Amino acid sequence: MEEEVNETTEEIARESPDDVEIPLAGGNESRPAGEGGIASALEPLPQATSEAIEYLQSIKETDINRILFTDSLVTTSDTGKELGEFTVTVEPARKSGTECFLIHANSHGAIDNVPCGTSITAYVSKSLETLEQQHHEYVKLKDHPLDRKTFIVQQDEQCIINKVITQGEDVQRTAQTYSMDSMQGFISEASNLLLQRIMVSKGIPDNMVFISFDSETNLSKASYRALEERKQTVGDHEIHVAGIERTIHSTHDLPTSWQSYFLTDGHLTSRVQVGSPVTMRLLRVPSRLETEEDRDKPVFKKQPLNWEEDMQLYSKFLDRKEELKGDHAVYMRHHPELKALLADFLQFLLLRKPDDVVSFAADYFAAFSSKAPTGNVYATSADGRYRRSASPRTPIKTPSI
Repeated sequence: MEEEVNETTEEIARESPDDVEIPLAGGNESRPAGEGGIASALEPLPQATSEAIEYLQSIKETDINRILFTDSLVTTSDTGKELGEFTVTVEPARKSGTECFLIHANSHGAIDNVPCGTSITAYVSKSLETLEQQHHEYVKLKDHPLDRKTFIVQQDEQCIINKVITQGEDVQRTAQTYSMDSMQGFISEASNLLLQRIMVSKGIPDNMVFISFDSETNLSKASYRALEERKQTVGDHEIHVAGIERTIHSTHDLPTSWQSYFLTDGHLTSRVQVGSPVTMRLLRVPSRLETEEDRDKPVFKKQPLNWEEDMQLYSKFLDRKEELKGDHAVYMRHHPELKALLADFLQFLLLRKPDDVVSFAADYFAAFSSKAPTGNVYATSADGRYRRSASPRTPIKTPSI
């Protein structure tokens, strides 16, 4: 995404090998991963402005209930060629007994015939606090695929960040820990998707400076400013859209900006990283979003069974069948992350196309286990089926979504 299942990241931090160095919060020193603990700040950490924190505190549940919908855009090059697709879904959910929102965002495609993409799966509270987030990026190069996973989780009044970067056969694992007091006004990539929708529907305020992570998970300031309204052609319609520019002011690199335009109800119509030839744009105007007051409540008429024409055993079978279907449907509604998890796995499976699907699935889901061993996250990477020829390490570059 602009910078994106439930792995217990505390175990990774505890089990990381001692020779892996963890950048401290100040960014000037590092600590071996095996030592654990909170990174002590040698430099002052960036802080959100009081206006930004007050804005987060002013968000009401009704503000978020109006923006629970799906966005679907296409990714195009500067020549107009379609490169892939971009989707964002927001659904009500529960995490550890807390009512929250499940956000799932995907951007997959191919640039110069090289498959690449990124995905985010996150739980965000009603006050836009990130309870948990998984950010997965990949580039499927011919000889040395690149893969990066970043996990963020709140635990014991701390924010724990774990990264697993795989470049060919090389695997690096790092961990960082911040106190929750230092994370006031923090906006993750997932909560940013909600925040921008809310800003459009409530009005875009001035002087909004939050904190976020840059591409290397360094805590940085994130500013938001309104762009001039403009007209945009979507299909056969010419519509008015409002824009927001988000800028990550990295302390270790140049600032990075994204410009997004929205309909008045919060639907995303276009998105671009400043300086990038890749643009995400809407192809069809979405239908008007109905509120609970607008929506007619469905009426289900009870269909009585004709017991006189059914045998007793067949009747019991039908009853049991309906009972199981209802139980399964309730479970799926309470755990919408299942759909997102299986979609990510299937996408990765089709990209890799392994000969042994069962072994590949075992390796893929082992990375999410809290009891996963240290070292290589793919247990069979030394196997000939997954071996890739050695090649120079190159920095991972993926399109932002």
